[in-house]
Amino acid sequence: MWRIWLLFDPRRVLVALSVFLMTLALLIHFILLSTDRFNWIEGPRPAPAASAPR
Repeated sequence: MWRIWLLFDPRRVLVALSVFLMTLALLIHFILLSTDRFNWIEGPRPAPAASAPR
């Protein structure tokens, strides 16, 4: 395992990994915010009113 750090600079790998994980976390959170079930900011949207029976 130690030989891999001879091929790659550890600082660049850690920076790239942290940028990737932060981007992935933001993407997942924005996807969840766009759904009705998991939108924790606005809450679920009210269900559309059913038409009255005649």
